[in-house]
Amino acid sequence: MHIKPYDNHNEPIVGANDARVPLVYMNIVKLKQGETFSYAEEGYETCCVPAHGTIDVTVGNQAFEAVGDRPSLWEGNPSGVYVPSGKDASFTCVSDDTEVFVAGAKFDEVLEPFVVRPEEIDPVQYGSDDTKTHRKIKHILGQKQAGKVGRLLVSELFTVGAGGWSGFPSHKHDTDDLPGETRHDEVYNFRFNPDWGFGAQFHQREDEEFGQCYHVKNGSTFVIDGGYHPSVAAPGYEMYYFTVLGGLSQRPLVQNFQPEHAYQVETIPGIKDMIAKFK
Repeated sequence: MHIKPYDNHNEPIVGANDARVPLVYMNIVKLKQGETFSYAEEGYETCCVPAHGTIDVTVGNQAFEAVGDRPSLWEGNPSGVYVPSGKDASFTCVSDDTEVFVAGAKFDEVLEPFVVRPEEIDPVQYGSDDTKTHRKIKHILGQKQAGKVGRLLVSELFTVGAGGWSGFPSHKHDTDDLPGETRHDEVYNFRFNPDWGFGAQFHQREDEEFGQCYHVKNGSTFVIDGGYHPSVAAPGYEMYYFTVLGGLSQRPLVQNFQPEHAYQVETIPGIKDMIAKFK
């Protein structure tokens, strides 16, 4: 499901118990200096990640100051604050302005809040220009945070260089069928550099011979409620997407690769290391 770019006025783009992807939640909040946004999302653990700018965050009676220090999402590493399910949270813009992703996953247990600083993220780079799969991933809530988070995985993904493929070989994760696959709902928010760039998001159900292809532009959101879903950036444009994953029965993601393309896992440098990081 493609949600075209629009101003959401700080209201959730994918709200709690969404009919398509009930396991995930996403909001994008834009603030000017001195403005504050507050929320409490019952039944969903969340993570606040500044795309740019700096925020002071309060969760319950705990304060996390000066979260985020990059001028844009194309420069430097991200930061984030984990907010346990149902906890009162607020963040205040202390830079000129900010744009904050609020990513969530359905989870009832109440854990402890914590901050992830730029030096604590978990980066991985894989693929190659030759295979048109060169990609960089910055895990904000990834393998390093195992044991501190319930079902939520939060990452930034970059298509490195001038165009190329992401999420390839084509894969899905819409069925709990361990050990071969887990049910994880997913949401993407796309950005391009320069911002007039574009790409395409594919979506093919398991029983379809031909899937759908969607034109994605700067700010597009894509809701993945099942099926195979690779994406591609047009030549000359760097593509970024903020990724939210929520697991039904476990946090580690197990991808099921489309059978006719699965052999290419053996041809893409470093992809097995990438797959292992989504835990």
